Amino acid sequence: MTDATNDTMTPDNGAAPDAAAPALGRTSRSIRAWAILLTVTVVGALFDLVTKAIAFSEVADQPVVLARRDVLAAGPNGIRGLIPPHEAVTVIPRVLEFRLVLNPGAVFGVGPGQRWFFVGFTLIAICMALWAFVKWTTPRSFWSHVGLGLILAGGLGNLYDRLMFGCVRDFLHPLPNVNLPFGWHWPSGATEVWPWVSNVADALLLIGIGLLVVHLWRIETPAKSVPADT
Repeated sequence: MTDATNDTMTPDNGAAPDAAAPALGRTSRSIRAWAILLTVTVVGALFDLVTKAIAFSEVADQPVVLARRDVLAAGPNGIRGLIPPHEAVTVIPRVLEFRLVLNPGAVFGVGPGQRWFFVGFTLIAICMALWAFVKWTTPRSFWSHVGLGLILAGGLGNLYDRLMFGCVRDFLHPLPNVNLPFGWHWPSGATEVWPWVSNVADALLLIGIGLLVVHLWRIETPAKSVPADT
């Protein structure tokens, strides 16, 4: 009787992974699951692109209009010259400011100039997210579907920038002028707690990954508490 009861449980209500196995793979036939994934993906990607457009139109003294050919001609070292000098817009002092930056690399400016590598990497990540949605989640895994949708939205938002402009448009600078304690600094020499400028897509990616980590923790934790069969 105990085994029969466990077979009806899913990861979202605390069952061990093997007990939920019969439910895995059914997500591809769930209209509700697809609706959640696609809604979060579309809304998140549109929100990212709209906020980028508004920021590059309003933050500097004049709208910044980017052309892909100009970005590619400038190269990773000259890309800063495409943004006119401007004062950062303080939203909340020492919490958030808006400042325009063009990023030819990935998150945190990693790998500048490797645009096609990151385009390919993003496409692979999107395929893996869809695979995880179909094979790894159950129809009732609401927060997993939201997390995967956020990851897809963030990936598509930055993918659009790389294909359309040859770089990623960034404008969010959290914790401006808040320095690391004890004179610490990052390997780059930056002393701010968060020296990087990012965008909504990056935030969606981080939130989505966080939701998936929580989902994994919820699956693994009960499994460790179940005694082995004797």
